[in-house]
Amino acid sequence: MNWTEIGALTDIPSKGSRIVKTPEGDVALFRTATDDIFALFDQCPHKQGPLSQGIVHDNRVTCPLHNWVIDMASGQATGPDEGCTRTFETKVENGIVYLAL
Repeated sequence: MNWTEIGALTDIPSKGSRIVKTPEGDVALFRTATDDIFALFDQCPHKQGPLSQGIVHDNRVTCPLHNWVIDMASGQATGPDEGCTRTFETKVENGIVYLAL
């Protein structure tokens, strides 16, 4: 696996996100209230809304455009909505966040 160092865990706001530019497009890294880190392609499966601007709650993010709720572990839309966005593996070692690209 090719791990890319992103930066300190504290660089990502609690219950917030940070964007990482990649050749394939923007990846949103999310930090939960319990300091879990998730990474999703920064497009909602519904209308490609910027998930990075959504509201983080538990292990989910709500898209700011049409309130679709995305499970950050699987990338799947929840509830009656159907769709999926790409997920990326992450890890935290010694307070440093890494992203698998």
